[in-house]
Amino acid sequence: MHLLTTETKAGPAPSPLGAVVLGLFRILIGASFALHGYSELFGKPVHPYGAQLPAFGSWPHWWAGIIELVGGIAVALGLGTRIAALLCSGAMAYAFLTVHLKHGILPIVNGGEPAVLFCWSFFLIAVLGAGAFSADALITRFTRAQRHPAPARAVAPHLG
Repeated sequence: MHLLTTETKAGPAPSPLGAVVLGLFRILIGASFALHGYSELFGKPVHPYGAQLPAFGSWPHWWAGIIELVGGIAVALGLGTRIAALLCSGAMAYAFLTVHLKHGILPIVNGGEPAVLFCWSFFLIAVLGAGAFSADALITRFTRAQRHPAPARAVAPHLG
């Protein structure tokens, strides 16, 4: 048995430790991405492109900021995790291909390291799922409990 996976009939599944590590990774990546989007939209705590904030609805910076902020929050909370992570991954792939690639193919040369790392981190989360501590798991547990309530205890007949 590995620390991060266990073997089931369906193949490897995350072990409890693997689920915790994945959950913490998801929270860290999502929160970092949301902070990047907040910074891009509102210029706080720093603005990545100088003093100029993007105009409402402007392409691509305003839309990128919205995807980063909303998608990052969703991933950090584990709410609609796979879809949100796939959207965030695609946004970073787009950023790398349209902004960074024209300055060279290597991310270290073209300044695209954050885009590549975010892209592949979100893709990993989209493939593996939310891990531990996710709103998705709480919602699933709650709805499952509503559909299949625990059976009532049988009351033994009074023998006396």
